[in-house]
Amino acid sequence: MAIKPAYVKKTATTLRERYPEVFSTDFEHNKELVSELTNVESKGVRNRIAGYVTRKEAGGVEA
Repeated sequence: MAIKPAYVKKTATTLRERYPEVFSTDFEHNKELVSELTNVESKGVRNRIAGYVTRKEAGGVEA
């Protein structure tokens, strides 16, 4: 699995710190939240951020 770029990690970490209760382990839900809470226009970047948040919420990524 590839290492996520720093901007994905930084954005995901910032979102989780600002909105700790809104994210879950559901990728589709997190994808919608990332769209609402950021100004990311690229679908690929949005999905990478949402995927990273989902894995962090599930405890699957070491910080």
